[in-house]
Amino acid sequence: MPVLVRLLALCLTLLVPLPGLCAAAPFDDKFRQLEELLPTPNSYRTASGAPGHAYWQQRADYVIRATLDEARRAITASEQITYHNRSPDSLAYLWLQLDQNGLRQDADQRRVLSAPSRQAWISGTEEEALKFEDLRALHAGREFDGGFKLTAVKAASGKPLPYVVNQTMLRIDLPVALAPGQSITFNIDWSYQINDQKVLIERSGYEYFEDDKNTIFQIAQWFPRMAAYYDAAGWQHKQFLGSGEFTLEFGDYELYLTVPGDHVVAATGELQNPASVLSVTQRERLARAKNSNTPLLVITPAEALAAEKGRAAGMKTWHFKAANVRDVAWASSRKFIWDAQGLNSGGKRVMAMSYYPNEGNPLWQQYSTRTVVHAIEQYNKYSFDYPYPNAISVNGAVGGMEYPMISFNGGRPVKDKKTGELTYSKTAKYDLIGVIIHEVGHNYFPMIVNSDERQWTWMDEGLNSFLQYLAEQAWEEHFPSWNGEPRKIVDYMRSQNQVPIMTNSESLLQFTANAYDKPATALNILRETILGRELFDFAFKQYALRWKFKRPTPADFFRTMEDASGTDLDWFWRGWFYTTDAVDISIDGISEYGVSTKNPEVEKAWKKAQKAAQPISISEQRNKALPKKVDLDPALKDFYNRHDEFIVTNKDRNSYAEEQEALEPWERKLLEQHNLGKHLYLVDFSNIGGLVMPLILEIELKSGKKIIERVPAEVWRYAPHKISKVIITDEPMVALVQDPYWETADIDTSNNAWPRKITPSRLELFKLDRDKNNLMKDFNAPLKAPEAKVETKPEARPETKQ
Repeated sequence: MPVLVRLLALCLTLLVPLPGLCAAAPFDDKFRQLEELLPTPNSYRTASGAPGHAYWQQRADYVIRATLDEARRAITASEQITYHNRSPDSLAYLWLQLDQNGLRQDADQRRVLSAPSRQAWISGTEEEALKFEDLRALHAGREFDGGFKLTAVKAASGKPLPYVVNQTMLRIDLPVALAPGQSITFNIDWSYQINDQKVLIERSGYEYFEDDKNTIFQIAQWFPRMAAYYDAAGWQHKQFLGSGEFTLEFGDYELYLTVPGDHVVAATGELQNPASVLSVTQRERLARAKNSNTPLLVITPAEALAAEKGRAAGMKTWHFKAANVRDVAWASSRKFIWDAQGLNSGGKRVMAMSYYPNEGNPLWQQYSTRTVVHAIEQYNKYSFDYPYPNAISVNGAVGGMEYPMISFNGGRPVKDKKTGELTYSKTAKYDLIGVIIHEVGHNYFPMIVNSDERQWTWMDEGLNSFLQYLAEQAWEEHFPSWNGEPRKIVDYMRSQNQVPIMTNSESLLQFTANAYDKPATALNILRETILGRELFDFAFKQYALRWKFKRPTPADFFRTMEDASGTDLDWFWRGWFYTTDAVDISIDGISEYGVSTKNPEVEKAWKKAQKAAQPISISEQRNKALPKKVDLDPALKDFYNRHDEFIVTNKDRNSYAEEQEALEPWERKLLEQHNLGKHLYLVDFSNIGGLVMPLILEIELKSGKKIIERVPAEVWRYAPHKISKVIITDEPMVALVQDPYWETADIDTSNNAWPRKITPSRLELFKLDRDKNNLMKDFNAPLKAPEAKVETKPEARPETKQ
């Protein structure tokens, strides 16, 4: 086989770097398997990512009685816990979470806080100087004691149980070890002060309204809860330092919540005594709402305003039951407007409900419950049918926090300074819709797919943010999502102070970008660019169904996605989740090759034309005027002066004829094909960012036609830093763009095009203020009378976690 034909066949078959065409680099196997990082499969968790035949998990059932003291802003409560040991281990002691102890004056959560950089403190700029709110919180943290006051820990018999409090964890020492298959019942009594959510920003608290002297209470993480005990970690008793949230056991809950008689309570679970706490009218409205396809008011704005003006003398107890949940939360206020709507989920009618003050309108009545309904409809598509009877959205000072069946969501209209009317911006509207979708979505991840948030924030926030993006895009075209689109993660991927996604929750830098945005973007890229929607959606749904009401680990997610999609994705998890590498693929150069015909008439004419196209040197240009010896004495000219090197000889013709006879028919056909207009290009790519990704190539031809060629990431498997790729076209290629739709989060698109494109921008002109430090001018400035100010908050992306 002729050498050039063999070379062409090799290029087309392997598409690998050719010797001498790219620089050698130390081999870095981006495609090696993850076995070295993932735990060994066993009978509890299989290599396919599914729960094993011996999978087990613990259970805890609760009966809780609590009283809200509105005047003192305090909770007094008692609980009975029945803990079921379904593990194969005997347990000599039990661990419980005491999250409210993060508000103790000596809490580690406060003591480990570090200050901003010294330069930030002394710079005095608006962006870096200490804020009033920050300084107020520092003082409040030293003065306010919101930790649990435990008054009793005792067995069902009434006998005290020995216990030890270690910051946010409580250890109960059992008189006899709890054997596998056994259960134990014990009781705890406690109380605590509720924090002012506007001063000490936590995941729960109260909001006081000065105008009408009323309060909204959002109560969460409010009772001693069983810590998780599971096969991969044993007792999960990492301290709650503020970022790593919770991993809890499923169980049945019974709540008896005693509140002021005119308060309305929203809680996890189903109300058991509506006749005792709701009016006949309210019960009738609620019944109609269950079968309505639009939100109906159970308590109207006018009724809520009227309630604000009174104070009931007595108390009422609201009784709720919740089955197979891992937590409970509630909210209470006389300010609440209440609306509700039913929707179908898995053959059952679910109640979507919202509770909010008049200060939340017109925004909340228009959008909250409708958004709850939309979130459930969309999440059902990608995971499983919502299994609980209620889904609730409550407006208060808590900006965004989730619990089973109930979520706390911030965001309200603002008063127009001139008219006094409540109005809202476009940003406020979409931020509210987004945060409600996000917090309702947490019912699926991690409230049902019960991942360990204390260890891995991304497993609930990242997966949920990804589904939030899908749900938002189904709300309306061009929904301004916070994340999901690869282009929105580029600035973070460029930044220096990063840690891998697979980092413990309390050690994350750039928390929101790392745990929410990057994994959400990675999954969107996996869905759109790597697997395609059909394979991805099937695999993701399998993960949700496999681990519904169970506790998955990262390995279970990675393995399930590979198992159900039939695709080796170890390279993807390694790059996106275990490193801080970025995507930066550069087009370094393009060479055009033609296949030699061996026909001397053609090839020598081509070589002559190539030489003629070369620039004439400056010396040769100036030497043209010099007298030449051979022109003065023509006798010096011979054959070589009359014929150039490109003359075709009979020997050339005979050699060509012999080579043509030696070719196989298919070889001759291949040569003829390329001689009829095929164009062959060798393109050099370099992986500057380190993160291997597919090549998405937009090839523009001379006619203006554009072709998209998608090359799998495995093109980098033999050389992850530099490769050469052969492109064959039917007409001349005039331009080439890598990642034309910005779908891989490439951090530098300036090197993605050939020929290179100029990047448009704007240059800001300004005048230098040379009189900044004029103390004499400052001292003699006229004194202004203080003006009345209307406090407004800047619009920004609401944080879903405080």
